[in-house]
Amino acid sequence: MEEYIGLDVSLKETAISIRRGGKRIWRGKCKSDPDSIVTLLHKHAPDARRVVFETGPLSIWFYHALTDAGVPAICIDARHAKAALDMAANKTDANDADGLAHLAEVGFYREVRVKGYDSMLARTLVAARTRLVTICTELSNQIRGLMKTFGLVIPSGKGATFGNNVRMLLDGHQSLSRIILPLLKAWYGTREQAAELGRQLIAIARASQSCRLLMSVPGVGVVTATSFVTAIEDPENFKKSRSVGAWLGLTTRRYQSGEVDYDGHISRRGDAHLRGLLFEAATVILTRSSADSGLRSWGLKLRERLGFKRAAVAVARRLSVIMHAMLKTGQLFDREVGMDAAAG
Repeated sequence: MEEYIGLDVSLKETAISIRRGGKRIWRGKCKSDPDSIVTLLHKHAPDARRVVFETGPLSIWFYHALTDAGVPAICIDARHAKAALDMAANKTDANDADGLAHLAEVGFYREVRVKGYDSMLARTLVAARTRLVTICTELSNQIRGLMKTFGLVIPSGKGATFGNNVRMLLDGHQSLSRIILPLLKAWYGTREQAAELGRQLIAIARASQSCRLLMSVPGVGVVTATSFVTAIEDPENFKKSRSVGAWLGLTTRRYQSGEVDYDGHISRRGDAHLRGLLFEAATVILTRSSADSGLRSWGLKLRERLGFKRAAVAVARRLSVIMHAMLKTGQLFDREVGMDAAAG
C-alpha cells in the first residue's frame, strides 16, 4: 500500500506524519534538512505517493531538493491548508503534520507552482537592489533631517550633487561633521553597491528576449520587466491572460451570502512587490503625455469617472493581461491598438 506524508517544516526541526490505508503508521521529528528527510522516508515510507508541505521560507529549497532525490514532493497553499489544520483541538507541530498527511491522502489541497532556481536568483537580485535603494533614501533623508536641526538646509539634488551640497554646508561645522560624515560615507557605499546590482540587473534584462519585449510598454523598465518575467516564468502556466490580474491580487474581492452580494477592495493576494511595480507603470501611463496609447485613453476616461487611484489599479490589472499576452504571442506593444486588441 502507498504512504502519504505530511511535513510541518520549521527552521530547526520538521515534524513528519505518515499515513497508510487511512491510518497513521508513524510520526516523529528530524532535522530540517532534505537529506535527513529523504533518509527517514526511505526507512518508514518506501512507497510514498505524496509528500505534502506548506509554502514557507524553506519551501523552494525543500521542493527542489526532495524532487531531485526522487521524492513526490507537493507544496500546497498555506492559506488553504490553514482552514483544515484549524480543525484540530490543539495547535502543535505534530498535529499539523497529521493534518497535512490527511490532506495528502484525501487529495484535498491546492498545489502551488514552485519557481525554479534561475527565476529565484533574478528575483533575489531585484529584492536586494530594491532594499539598497531604500536604504540610500533613508540615509539621505536622515542626513537632511539632522542637518536641518542646525539650520543647514540641503538644496534639492540627487547623487553626487547631494553629497557635494552636504560637504559644502558642513564646512565650518567641525562638531557636526564628525556625526554627519560617517552617515554620508555609508550613503556613498550603499549607493555604489546598489549601482553594481543595477548593472547586473540590466545585463540580465538585455540577455532576455522576454524582458526586452516587455520593455516596449510605456512605464515598464528593467526592474518591472524582470520581475514580471521571473514571476510568470512560462506563459503557458496561465491558460488565460486575464487570470494574471487575479493571481497578482488586482481584482476585487466578492462577498455573496443569501441576499447580500457586493464587491470590495482588491484582494492584494500574490506578489506584493510586482503588484506595486505594475501600479507605478500604470501611473506613468496615466500621467505622462509621451505614453499615448489605447490603454492610456481608456485609463483617462476611467479616471474621470472613478478617480486616479481606482483608474491606476484598473490600468495595472489590464497591463498585466497585456504583458502576459505579449509573452505568449511574442509581439511588441502596439500603442495604436486598443486595449482589447492588444490583449488578444
